[in-house]
Amino acid sequence: MQSPICADARAAPASAAFGFVVVATSLSFFMTQLDVTIVNVALPRIAQDLSASVGALQWVVDAYTLAFAVTMLCAGALGDRLGARRALRLGITLFGAASLACAISPSALLLNVARAIQGIGAAAMLPNSLALLNHSFSHDAERRAKAVGWWTASGAISLAAGPVVGGLLLAALGWRWIFFVNLPVCVLGFALAARLPESNTGTEAKGFDVAGQLLATAGLTLLTAGIIESGQLGLTRIVSTCFAAAVACGVLFAVTEHRAPHPVLPGSLFSAPAFLPAVGFGMLMNFTYYGFIFVLSLFLQQALGYSPLRAGFAFLPLTAGFFLSNIISGAVVARFGSRLPMLIGAVIGAIGFALLLTVNLNSTYGDLVWGFLLIPMGMGLGVPAMTTAVLSSSEKRLSATASAVLNTARQASGAFGVAILGAWAHGSAEGIAHAIHGAVMLCIVMLAAAFVLAQCMDRPAAAVSRATR
Repeated sequence: MQSPICADARAAPASAAFGFVVVATSLSFFMTQLDVTIVNVALPRIAQDLSASVGALQWVVDAYTLAFAVTMLCAGALGDRLGARRALRLGITLFGAASLACAISPSALLLNVARAIQGIGAAAMLPNSLALLNHSFSHDAERRAKAVGWWTASGAISLAAGPVVGGLLLAALGWRWIFFVNLPVCVLGFALAARLPESNTGTEAKGFDVAGQLLATAGLTLLTAGIIESGQLGLTRIVSTCFAAAVACGVLFAVTEHRAPHPVLPGSLFSAPAFLPAVGFGMLMNFTYYGFIFVLSLFLQQALGYSPLRAGFAFLPLTAGFFLSNIISGAVVARFGSRLPMLIGAVIGAIGFALLLTVNLNSTYGDLVWGFLLIPMGMGLGVPAMTTAVLSSSEKRLSATASAVLNTARQASGAFGVAILGAWAHGSAEGIAHAIHGAVMLCIVMLAAAFVLAQCMDRPAAAVSRATR
């Protein structure tokens, strides 16, 4: 008997199949996002045990997000050519092996190398899990919008739950267990992925632009590394060289793409008016959240004196806000389209940041909690809508590449946020408190820009899905 999961894509899947596909694809996204923030509360303990500087601590976060961002285009292209399920399982395997290496690392250098490899595994997991979800529900726009809401909810919850889980593991077992915990989850994810229906297996996308992939990876690496190190070193010769080389790679990439028979970024991806505004919206959201969470983790522990466990629990309202708003967003998108929840999400997030403008060294948790609720609620409304807009404006055969473009941009922007905002949070408790105010103001400006981009989206009546092609 044919499994309902493998049923004809033109028929609506049974509710059990819907639930299975959402869980199987969301588990991979959950793992990749959890490892973005789970290390934040452990940074002071890692610094103590491994004698790591503040710069090395930033690389514990950014080695992962950088590798995550710069290899995702390649992973998406491979998924469209080899099959998203195969690429997803390869990514889970690499992620699990790198997690083990992180857990047993004897030095900050080896930890950061392992974190980079872990990021490469995550890069294969994220776009291909979303491509498999899109493939399963491409025939039904309403069901896909709801599935994307649950998928993004899993990632958003893991981002918010990371500090909580990290704090618990740190208090009970030590910081190395924030990596050991990935191993059983990887085993489960690998087994579930085997039962997902395969997507395109390369019959429509045979070519592979090796030169373009290498130039894109090199350019993103140099640009992100330059931004990260400029926060520590200033505009030194090394940093300036990184920026110059990144520009050179970008120019060469543009030339290569123009001539390539099978470009990394097919022109059809950018023909839809919604694609670029949606990607820009996602970049701004990630910059504000990733950067601010990094600064906030340092503020809670080094300025307000929270223990790692208490700091972890302080982030619980973020988990609740993300969960509720992501689920609501899927239903709102299904009824009203992507534009409205993106607009509302940007406004709510900006209000949440504004409530933190009065934070100082005498602040209590009650002074923080409303901001902690509203910031993830805004992001949770906007991000699923933005993701649905990208998928619905992209051809089905390029769904892994479209997902990779979106998430490459978002992860790179998140790394920039950690680098730029993290560079402000040095020195005394007073200095970190001052950095909070600067970070809040910048995040409000970023969300105002996100609001403008959301205004550029098609209105619901004009939205026509191309994803079933």
